[in-house]
Amino acid sequence: MEQLIVVLVKMFGVSAPVIIVIIVLAIFILPQSIRILREYERGVIFRLGKLQGAKGPGLIFLIPVVDRMVKMDLRVVTIDVARQEIMTRDNVPVTVDAVVYFRVIDPNAAVVKVENYWKATGLIAQTTLRSVLGQAEMDELLAQREKINHTLQEIIDRQTDPWGIKVTAVEVKDVALPDSMKRAMAKQAEAERERRAKIVNAEGEFQAAEKMVQAAALIEKEPIALQLRYLQTMREMASEHNTTTFLPLPIDLFSAFLKK
Repeated sequence: MEQLIVVLVKMFGVSAPVIIVIIVLAIFILPQSIRILREYERGVIFRLGKLQGAKGPGLIFLIPVVDRMVKMDLRVVTIDVARQEIMTRDNVPVTVDAVVYFRVIDPNAAVVKVENYWKATGLIAQTTLRSVLGQAEMDELLAQREKINHTLQEIIDRQTDPWGIKVTAVEVKDVALPDSMKRAMAKQAEAERERRAKIVNAEGEFQAAEKMVQAAALIEKEPIALQLRYLQTMREMASEHNTTTFLPLPIDLFSAFLKK
C-alpha cells in the first residue's frame, strides 16, 4: 500500500494525504457507482428525482449521490389469495382461495404508477374473486372451474395493465362447502345412482322380454325347436350329481286323452 502511494505521488505530483483521501473516496464511491444486473433484472434510474428509464441487464454506471436505482425482477411470481367467504348467486355459502401468476412487463410503470404493485395486485385479486364467484351458481363453480379461472385472469389483467403488470393465470385452488350442503349433494348423487340402476335393470328386462317373444314366435313356426330345447335341458340335468331327477313330459303326449 505504501509503495502504491509513493508511485501515485511521483506520477501525479501531489502529496501523500491527497492520494489517501482519493483512495478512500474511491473505495466508498465505486460500489455505489457500478451495478451488475442479471438477465431477468432491470434497473429503473432516477436522476435528481426525475425518471431516466430502465436499464439492464449487464453493467450499469450511476452518478454517486445524483442517481438512484430501483431494481425490478421480471420473472413470473405468485400471490396466494387468502380464503374468502362468498355467497353464490343461488345463496350457497362457500369458502374459496386462489393463486395469481403475474410478472412485470413495464418496469417504469410498476415503479412510478403504483406504490406497491405486489400489494395492489393482491387486493385487486381478492375483490375480483369475490365479485366473479358471487355471480356464479354453485354448480358452475364446481363444474366450470376453467371458465371461471379465465374470467378472473382477464378482469385482473385489465385492471393491472396500467401498472405494467401482466397477469398470466389465475387458479381457484379449493372450494369448501358447508357440511349440510355436502350431505345434500351426497343424497342427490345416491338418488341419481339408484335411478340409473333402475333404468338399466328395466332396459335389461325389456330386452329379455323381446328375446322371449322372438323365441316364442320361432317355436310357434318350428315346433321341433321346443323338442331340441327339451333334450338340451335333459342333458344339463343329467350332468349334475343329483339323487332326484324330474322328467317333464311334453303336453303333446296327452293331447289324445284331452280330446276324449
